[in-house]
Amino acid sequence: MSGAPVGIVLVSHSAAVAASVAELARGLAGGGAVAPVAPAGGTPDGGLGTSAELITEAAASVDGGAGVAVLVDLGSAVLTVKALLAEGDELPDGTRLVDAPFVEGAVAAVVTASAGGDLDAVVAAASEAYGYRKE
Repeated sequence: MSGAPVGIVLVSHSAAVAASVAELARGLAGGGAVAPVAPAGGTPDGGLGTSAELITEAAASVDGGAGVAVLVDLGSAVLTVKALLAEGDELPDGTRLVDAPFVEGAVAAVVTASAGGDLDAVVAAASEAYGYRKE
């Protein structure tokens, strides 16, 4: 593991949702140092949607060299992140799109990254959130 934690980017169609999930995940990560988390929600003009520009800026802001895990809320957010990854130079090296539920996955990712987990551990923890039962 490098000295820096894995960064987390939360992509939502809504700026308010992305910011709120980031706040929740930071709060639930417990005491001590919290991994860098950046919301990338909505469009630059404040509307609903996704923005390649906001995602790129958020990823750059959390990149410390240990990788960046990107969690998304809905389908077109997936497509936007996949397009950025395909470009090859838009996102930091070591950026991965994570197949995980948005809220539960974000919390698991931030907790794991804050505890010093590497990118593979962060991705695994977020993905495992699909198995959280609420019954």
